[in-house]
Amino acid sequence: MPKKNKKKNPDDDWNDEESETKLSAQMDELAVATGDGQEGEKKKKKKDKKPKKSKLDLLREVVAQEENGEEGEEGGMEDKLDFKPPPPKAAAAPSPGDEDEDEEEEIYNSDNEEKGEEEEDKPKLSKKEMKKLKKRAQFLSELEEEGQFSVSQQEQSSKGAILENQLDIKVENFSIAARGKELFVNASLQITHNRRYGLVGPNGHGKTTLLTHLASRALNIPPNIDVLYCEQEVKADTTKAIDSVLKADTKRLALLEEEKKLTKLVNQGNTEDVVQDRLKEVYEELRAIGADSAESRARRILSGLGFTREMMERATKDLSGGWRMRVSLARALFLEPTLLLLDEPTNHLDLNAVIWLDNYLQTWKKTLLVVSHDQSFLDNVCTDIIHLDQQKLFYYRGNYGAFKKMFVQKRKEQLKEYEKQEKKLREMKMSGKSTKQAEAKQKEVLTRKQAKNRTKQEKSQEDNMPQALLARPRDYIVKFTFPKPTPLNPPILGLHSTTFAYPGQKPLFKNLDFGIDMESRVAIVGPNGVGKSTFLKLLTGELIPNEGERRINHRLRVGKYDQHSADQLNLEESPVEYLQRLFNLQYQDARKMLGKVGLASHGHCILNRDLSGGQRARVALAELSCRAPDVLILDEPTNNLDIESIDALADAIKEFTGGVLIVSHDERLIRDTDCQLWVVEDQTINEVDGDFDDYRRELLEALGETLAKPVTS
Repeated sequence: MPKKNKKKNPDDDWNDEESETKLSAQMDELAVATGDGQEGEKKKKKKDKKPKKSKLDLLREVVAQEENGEEGEEGGMEDKLDFKPPPPKAAAAPSPGDEDEDEEEEIYNSDNEEKGEEEEDKPKLSKKEMKKLKKRAQFLSELEEEGQFSVSQQEQSSKGAILENQLDIKVENFSIAARGKELFVNASLQITHNRRYGLVGPNGHGKTTLLTHLASRALNIPPNIDVLYCEQEVKADTTKAIDSVLKADTKRLALLEEEKKLTKLVNQGNTEDVVQDRLKEVYEELRAIGADSAESRARRILSGLGFTREMMERATKDLSGGWRMRVSLARALFLEPTLLLLDEPTNHLDLNAVIWLDNYLQTWKKTLLVVSHDQSFLDNVCTDIIHLDQQKLFYYRGNYGAFKKMFVQKRKEQLKEYEKQEKKLREMKMSGKSTKQAEAKQKEVLTRKQAKNRTKQEKSQEDNMPQALLARPRDYIVKFTFPKPTPLNPPILGLHSTTFAYPGQKPLFKNLDFGIDMESRVAIVGPNGVGKSTFLKLLTGELIPNEGERRINHRLRVGKYDQHSADQLNLEESPVEYLQRLFNLQYQDARKMLGKVGLASHGHCILNRDLSGGQRARVALAELSCRAPDVLILDEPTNNLDIESIDALADAIKEFTGGVLIVSHDERLIRDTDCQLWVVEDQTINEVDGDFDDYRRELLEALGETLAKPVTS
């Protein structure tokens, strides 16, 4: 039976020596988590001989370190992890990859022995002393809970752990908390080899946290599975982009170096069998990993991500952060790890690169776990969806479209069960039972019902878990709206015979002509660097053409939203104060507007500078709506928005009766808003002949790629 971490009953007996031993063990774990316990068990045994800080001081220091960092509940790799050793158990054969667990258990058992010796001579405590000690322990526990990033999980069964060649991942009953907030509670992770999983759920609920814990192997992963988490851009140095990708494969480099040395020995006349045999082995290994085609594969990946031949030869220090992030993604794809973890991989890409990556990953032969807000990407790539909901993970076979259908049906069933439960509770109360009695009776019914559907293993795991009443299913609803504009006669906005170049650079546009009216629905596409954002700035008047002119209806109100709109908020005001000042809104009207765009109520009255990037984006979109524009000009509006918010934005754009101009890498937003594609190329802009599928096919053919078959719902 798996061991469970239980909260200490406040009525249990405590004594100074016993509590000191327990608190010492906790402090040693904290010391390891903060880098003070690197000397291992030997240093731990000697610690009593050295002067040390009080337990309370050490706890406060750990909490202060956490609070002073930029760590949020979506923590990164620098989090202080607190692994609690399991209770002592019967001796069993050690499992591969469990050395750390064995060491922790040994330490725990030695602590228990010391505690047993101390208990023999422990003095009797008065009730007052015991009460004081319990309060102290409770306070320390609360401090620890607020400051720690903790992980607990069921130990792997010996049967599962001894499978050395196991490529599936199964982590049962794990819990993760960040800064006192529970993100996962008795959740189970199941990943099958060769499947492509999309991890979805509301922002801020722990998706990135799960990826970082998998990458750091804080969760039990078979030791033979190599995990790669693409999260940081490559280092800016003199290494060429192409070389940075090639050097990622250290095994290939080592084999090439060994081949070079062995070949030199043979050329010098060394005919020993051991040299000849090893050289043959090296040749075979190089052939097996496709060493001869390594550079062509690396160039193919970089080309798909938007690199020209010239850019591939540039030093990484000469690339922007966004392009270095693409190099990092290229390295991950080039290495082909057993488990690849991607967190919002499309965020740093233009539409062309997203189309290529989408197509490339559809033929990915190993295991993929990706977090993304791009529904088309999830639909085309993923064979399975993992839904993070109410601190648990739920599994759905099929792509995102299939998941949405099944989830809607599941919600209906959950609501039906909840209403049935509430009806029974009302009936029991009317029959004379108290609320407490009625709820206890209903819990018994739920326990019996769930027991019928559980396997023997699941029953053993949940025997001691308290059964809770069903909670009312809560749907996450976001609603964007844009006021209906006053009709204006065309032309309303346009560029005529326009030429533009930044100082000292080649012209981005020459003799450009373009115009929109109140019925326009336009999506601007093209690779990064061709001038899409510059084109929008020329239309809005933020940039002045070198030649030609911009014409605008004098009554036209242009509403622009881009990636920097959230950074232009007054950081010293709250969202409510910001909207009240700009638009003279009543307090409740401002809060109502913020609620519609999905900003949680607790974020309405804190300063804008204390909001996350996604929360600020919602405030900026609320501001855009309040401005009541006649034309919407949106530059990458889906960045920092979750899937539900992108759905709401697409619906709002469809209902809007004014003109719309979008630059976006989100295929679904472009499709759902019925936008006509215009491509920026050759210093001008032209309408695409065909629909989105035609554009996708032409782009992939130009890159020499075969059009993959997407997953069907």
